[in-house]
Amino acid sequence: MTQFGKFYNFCRDSTLPICNLFEFSSSDHPSLVKSCPLLGFNSGNDRIGNIGVIILCGISVLTVGYLLWRSERKHAAVGRREMQLFLVMYAILSICEIFSIGGFLKSLSVLKWFSALHVAIITTTCWALLLNAIVGYQLLDDGTFLSLGLFFASGLMIFIGTGYIALDTGFGYTNQFIPDADYKNYALYVMYILFPLICLVGYFVLESILVLRVLGETRPMFLLGGSALLFAIGQIFTFVISVHLCNAADGKIDGSLFETLFTLLAVITLWAFWSSITEDTWVDEPLNPSMSDAGYDTNRSGRFDSQYA
Repeated sequence: MTQFGKFYNFCRDSTLPICNLFEFSSSDHPSLVKSCPLLGFNSGNDRIGNIGVIILCGISVLTVGYLLWRSERKHAAVGRREMQLFLVMYAILSICEIFSIGGFLKSLSVLKWFSALHVAIITTTCWALLLNAIVGYQLLDDGTFLSLGLFFASGLMIFIGTGYIALDTGFGYTNQFIPDADYKNYALYVMYILFPLICLVGYFVLESILVLRVLGETRPMFLLGGSALLFAIGQIFTFVISVHLCNAADGKIDGSLFETLFTLLAVITLWAFWSSITEDTWVDEPLNPSMSDAGYDTNRSGRFDSQYA
């Protein structure tokens, strides 16, 4: 039987923000019995279910602040503002994650609001990443009102659309997205799993073509591939290893801790990749002036070296 559109197995074995939207206080919708409930650690008279994720998300926000500062110093780099927008979205995503899967919120309504925001910003952030790859081709001048306006307009539409579906699922405003016993929700399955996957694959393909065919580079591919690998490892921890890790740790931690860690490492590596193919200053007479004018590092790409000038 196909599992398309169904979240039951995911929610049973993993800690995902989207699963909070399927929780109901009504006896007509009994809560899901987890394979291994995430109990977390004692904190005075209470327990914090996911303190490791909370700490890592705080580190993620601080890291984004540093990367934003480093990006600001690369005045002529291609897609500088667009990359900064992606980083800001990732920081907002990390803040939402603190509340959606941190395991300390007691109000189900508040938890659903943060979870819906988390789901919406995940989809929007992946879209922003794909747009960053498109910006690299210089179809539009990066950093301009038109470029940033398209970022904001398209991202806002995706955020509002996904957020509405998530909230309607959680609160049943229209009864159009009420999940069944299998937690089936085709709209959220597409926007939470399939659409982000398409955006991530699209980014990798477009950037690979840019680096290998346009820039004639190979070294940046190690960073791009490393970022993809780190992200994939994080997803494996979430969807495959999580329940086994939780059982081994008696419910103190699960795969969400490592998913957060490896996603942070993937974002750092991704920024390093972007930085490696852009530069602030260039030699006076590059072999390919158009690429230099666009902000790409023609000196380190191997097409020109000052010793031959």
